[in-house]
Amino acid sequence: MCGRFVLFSESLFDSVGALEGIEEISAPAGLPGPRYNIAPTQKVPVVRIQEAYAQVDPGRWALLPHWKKDLDGPPLFNARAETVQKKSSFRDAFTGRAGSGRCLIPMDGYYEWHDDGTGKMPYYVRLGDGQMMWAAGLWATGLDQLSATIVTTAATEEMAWLHDRLPRFLAPEEIRQWAEGTPEEAAELLHPSPVTGWQVDQAAKEVGNIRNDYPELLPQGAGA
Repeated sequence: MCGRFVLFSESLFDSVGALEGIEEISAPAGLPGPRYNIAPTQKVPVVRIQEAYAQVDPGRWALLPHWKKDLDGPPLFNARAETVQKKSSFRDAFTGRAGSGRCLIPMDGYYEWHDDGTGKMPYYVRLGDGQMMWAAGLWATGLDQLSATIVTTAATEEMAWLHDRLPRFLAPEEIRQWAEGTPEEAAELLHPSPVTGWQVDQAAKEVGNIRNDYPELLPQGAGA
């Protein structure tokens, strides 16, 4: 699963612009400042692509389908790939109906908790080369606000020791297929990520409190 993540890069605009085929980028509400402990229901950047145009908007991290009438119920911050085409909470967004669709959620890394026999401890996961990570997401506009969720799959062999679920990170050649493909084309990506080369280090235990949001939560050398 993915219940906390990090986005501190000042180069988010450039990273979006470097995606294949993007010639114009818009961020009408501006780009977010650095965050080191983003939690569900907080605002995250939602990247939507249409041909050569990309738009980045702040959205609630926890999907609000068009039929939601209030904020009651558990926050839908993850969507299981195995059921995303069937569950009413996610089906319309996956197929692009009812003012919703597929998107990208950028992050520099994310936190996962693991018990090695001495109690659960937080770990920080990032790509070893420091590249931006693009998680497959779904967006919707229920309750008249933009919201999003992150698609997860079974963990890859490389990451199964840490947790049995993993965000569906997109390889560069998959991004267009997810963001703009037909539902049938997007469904071809509902399998564990081909992305490899993860670096995992223990993070500060203070990350467990969502009020803590500062660079020292990250392992030494993992910050911006």
